[in-house]
Amino acid sequence: MSSSEDVTNANRGEKSDIDREDAILSHLGKKPVLKRNFGFMSMLGFSCTIMCTWEGVLLLFLVSFANGGYAGSIYGFLIVWFGNLAVFSTMGELASMAPTAGGQYHWVSMLAPTSCQKFLSYLVGWINVTAWQANVSAGGFLAGGLIQALIALNSPSHVPQPWQTLLLFYICVFFAVCINAFARRALPAIEALILVIHVLGFFAILIPLVYLSPVKTDAKDVFTVFLNEGGFGTKGLAFMVGLVGPVYSFLGADSAVHMSEEIQNASTNVPRTMILSITINGILGLSMLLATLFCLGNVEEVVKFPFPFMAIFQGAAGTLGGTAMSSLVVILLICALIAFVATASRMTWSFARDKGMPGWKQLSKVNATSGVPLISIALTTGIALLLALIILGSALAFNDVLSLTVSSLYLSYLIGNSLLLWRRLRGSIGPFNPNSTSLTNVGGSHQLTWGAWRIPEPWGTVINAVGCLYMIVILFFSFWPTAMSPGVKGMNYSSLMLGAVMIIASVYYFVRAKKTYRGPVIERI
Repeated sequence: MSSSEDVTNANRGEKSDIDREDAILSHLGKKPVLKRNFGFMSMLGFSCTIMCTWEGVLLLFLVSFANGGYAGSIYGFLIVWFGNLAVFSTMGELASMAPTAGGQYHWVSMLAPTSCQKFLSYLVGWINVTAWQANVSAGGFLAGGLIQALIALNSPSHVPQPWQTLLLFYICVFFAVCINAFARRALPAIEALILVIHVLGFFAILIPLVYLSPVKTDAKDVFTVFLNEGGFGTKGLAFMVGLVGPVYSFLGADSAVHMSEEIQNASTNVPRTMILSITINGILGLSMLLATLFCLGNVEEVVKFPFPFMAIFQGAAGTLGGTAMSSLVVILLICALIAFVATASRMTWSFARDKGMPGWKQLSKVNATSGVPLISIALTTGIALLLALIILGSALAFNDVLSLTVSSLYLSYLIGNSLLLWRRLRGSIGPFNPNSTSLTNVGGSHQLTWGAWRIPEPWGTVINAVGCLYMIVILFFSFWPTAMSPGVKGMNYSSLMLGAVMIIASVYYFVRAKKTYRGPVIERI
């Protein structure tokens, strides 16, 4: 809605979209303090580019190809794509019920039984904060590694050093932080522009790759050949382990949830954004995966590269063309970091606002001049810079940070979606009422009502159940190493890291947070 329309409506005594969303937020007990600068298209750009699915297909190609092969990569991608549609269709219902930046922990607080409501909400908050902080670090690590690989592609004598990757990591993260801290008003326009580059860049790579590639893989091999390079007991088990690759390519759709308080008409635009971004990115990602598999060429030579797609591009378009195509992927990943930092800082700010974190008084502040939570952005930056030091010890160890992102996010999704399934099976959620002020049970009221966006029954229950089953499977295999008998260096320590986070959070809860954390705070409006 334009500003002139808002003025006209105001003169007529009608509420603008922004006023209505602020009213919903107030009914949820939250004071509107962030500016609603994002419209539907700019948030669609934000969500699509943070997922960067077709780029992720290229980046993590080896994960699914080594444990799945040609056919396993395709069918695994399809399973993950449709599984995510089920998961986020249900999360769209939750986002419509309570469109706040807190997302999962806020939903758990309003859905969980009174006996465990407070602690479970607190634990989910910590898990979600951890997931997004890890996502910033994982994105920075991949960006730094890509730049190093690009240099090596053009200079075979170059031997990448850990300190160089660390320095590149810092440069990429600082770029994303500067955009978030000093270009708040321009961020929606920047994200819309990145969406254009995201889509046009897809065609700029796909067309020359398919047209110029000298060798094409036989179609029968692409759709029927499975591989088990990880040495697992069966190809079926290897296929399940390989699902983690496409899973990471779809991570980040809930970013729209954590930006809810900055989106116009959030109760309907957030669900639409999540579903449409998964649909668009799924189409682009599957197309890029098929093109890569058909143009793979000599497998033994390609897989020697840290990022095989660079060798594939070089084989199709030569050194110069391959470098240009690979550079586009690097640029888009760095752009995704902007959204990573924004989402992680908003999640941290929201949880601090509800007194769930140490230092919550400072972390919950919003800068009066810039209108963004600068202290939360600073904390996100500091954590990323500290985690990056792992690179100096072992780049392989940093892969566990990536796995931690998958396991943490999926655990937070699973808890919220499972509680919604429990509530809907009990029939304890009332019909949507646009005039109702009892939108949640936060603060003791159990008068739950559906939001404006809801899946009709019985499909809502079926999709909810399918999504939960899918997440249980993915969560289980996210803790597996990528090969049998991996040794100390090749182990997947994400289960240990997630367990440590939960233990630390629990200790802090019983020592201090139990006295301050009451679930989502009802603020004075």
